[in-house]
Amino acid sequence: MKLNQLDGVLAFVTVAQKRGFTAAAAQLEVTPSAVSQAVKQLEDRLGVRLFNRSTRSVSLTEAGTCFYGRVAPALGELTEAAQVLDVYRAGPTGLLRINAPNVVWEIFLRRVVAGFLAEQPGMRVEVQLEDGFVDIIEQGFDAGIRLGESVQRDMVAAVLTRSEQSCVVASPDYVKRRGVPATIESLSEHACVRFRFRGSGSVYRWELMREGQIVEVEVDGPLTLSDSRSLREAALDGIGIVYTFQRLVADDLAAGRLVPVLADHWIRFGGFSLYYPNRAQMPAKLRMFIDYCKAALRELEATTPKALPL
Repeated sequence: MKLNQLDGVLAFVTVAQKRGFTAAAAQLEVTPSAVSQAVKQLEDRLGVRLFNRSTRSVSLTEAGTCFYGRVAPALGELTEAAQVLDVYRAGPTGLLRINAPNVVWEIFLRRVVAGFLAEQPGMRVEVQLEDGFVDIIEQGFDAGIRLGESVQRDMVAAVLTRSEQSCVVASPDYVKRRGVPATIESLSEHACVRFRFRGSGSVYRWELMREGQIVEVEVDGPLTLSDSRSLREAALDGIGIVYTFQRLVADDLAAGRLVPVLADHWIRFGGFSLYYPNRAQMPAKLRMFIDYCKAALRELEATTPKALPL
């Protein structure tokens, strides 16, 4: 193989992972035409077609699948080898890609990222917010953040928060109009704001505690949302009863803008963990981000009395 046959491999792998030239171009921060041209030139040099292209989709050919299976791991090793050199610089550089639920951004990630970027000016961070679970390896993320119970077993998890409290809330206006449900069963008589996962399309069934056991409750109501950040606003607007994380509405509860509902039935989840693939060598940029997260969250807890223990 001639040396110039390696040109375009990064573009090829990125298109395969993102399943499209436009998405690959966004990640590589170039134009879609530049990515297309790089892949076309690679195909010409190799003498095979790597992608099936149509106006609606891009998929690997049989040759492309074979080529991807060999070059993607090798490219990953090359990337990690370059990242190891971070220890010889004043600080880490490059792009760190994180996938996390919307609620995590609201609870703590927004402040953590701001502080991290201020401390590490050579770094760039891309945060993709989505509430469904994604394959971070396939999608090209360095790490993800989810509740510990949701992290796949083949991932390495770094615990960020020890626990998270669920809660059910409503506005004083809603309570004045409709009253407060006295039992779990009486939720069926109330307007509840539902949450639908974008990826699977399933509607979340509320998890509540009854006689020491967690029960899943299917609720109904006039509004269904697919963004967990919007649940708080829906509750404040008096649309209905909302199920969310207590830390997301702690200030509203303290100020009386929201009131607790069925507090005896709230449950505590395992905390949020940052997870990443099990690699022989962790990228320096990721190690520094994890360390910064843990330190920042300890400081946040110490200066925020309303927050639950981390």
